[in-house]
Amino acid sequence: MYRSLLEHLLKEKAEVERTSNARLAKTGDASGAFTSGQASALPGCPAYGPPDTQTTAGTGFTNAPVTKALVVGVVLTSFLASIADIKYFIWIEVRPHLFDYWQFWRLLTWQICYTNSTEVLFAAMTLYQLRVIERLWGSKKFAVGRHSADSQRPDGSFLLSTLPYTALLPPILLATVIRPLSFGHINYLPAGPTAIVFALLAQYHAAIPYIYKYRLSGTIPQPGSPDANREYGMTLTSKSTSYLLPLQLALSQLPGSAIAAAVGWLVGFAYRREILPGATRWRVPSWVIGGTQKEQYDSLRRRMAGEAGRATGVEDNREHVRRRGVVGGLIDQFRGTS
Repeated sequence: MYRSLLEHLLKEKAEVERTSNARLAKTGDASGAFTSGQASALPGCPAYGPPDTQTTAGTGFTNAPVTKALVVGVVLTSFLASIADIKYFIWIEVRPHLFDYWQFWRLLTWQICYTNSTEVLFAAMTLYQLRVIERLWGSKKFAVGRHSADSQRPDGSFLLSTLPYTALLPPILLATVIRPLSFGHINYLPAGPTAIVFALLAQYHAAIPYIYKYRLSGTIPQPGSPDANREYGMTLTSKSTSYLLPLQLALSQLPGSAIAAAVGWLVGFAYRREILPGATRWRVPSWVIGGTQKEQYDSLRRRMAGEAGRATGVEDNREHVRRRGVVGGLIDQFRGTS
């Protein structure tokens, strides 16, 4: 299988090189023709084309269809629950829902939707920021697939593998540990996929590096003073603002929302460390998402083209590089530039 895949990619690469050389020859710039040792723009990979015609950053939900479905699902299910007036069937109160009425089906349905518009807004915006995880892994690896041995990611589907833990652990922990320790005062678990969002946030925290650092300080020591070499203020990174929205989500309905957020973060951390039981066994068949055979190789093509571009410098566009300040970085968090 790997041999046929390699032959298929080499054949397409050779075809693209011939097309590129022919196009450059017609324009009279034969010196810029691509050779076998240089990177070229592969079909279906607009992010790694020539710097003057392609962009390296996708906007919106480009290459993130599963995240787009999650955002639409969060908004649509909450809207339908409001229209149908069934919100009181979603959240969990240990007593009476579980201990008195034996409504254990709530353990499987409490993550279906949120019950207020504030949480819907924060969750949708947080998932939009976390779309970079799907771009990093690829849609099939993010939702259905498996990875190669050198990709440094756990095998199996992330969403499917973590769903049983994010659905069952928060209510079970609340009913068996937290509620008895609080003498029955903590009894409520708010509805919504907060645990799933924070499991994704753990992957974002571990996998996505920051771009720059900056410091917030009220005072600056004078040069030559004894404290001149001392660092003042709080050091932040380009990722710091990305945690504000999920923080609001975790604090929206305390203490239940914080319990779901903490469990989701721990589940995501365990998945990342490959210590989550059964995380490498559960996969959804690839036909569930669908796609042609050509689309199945898009992720591999982008990775190969990116490695070749970094080796040759083809993908770098030094002429259009500019420094962005703190305000520009904050705006880019919501503009879709990532």
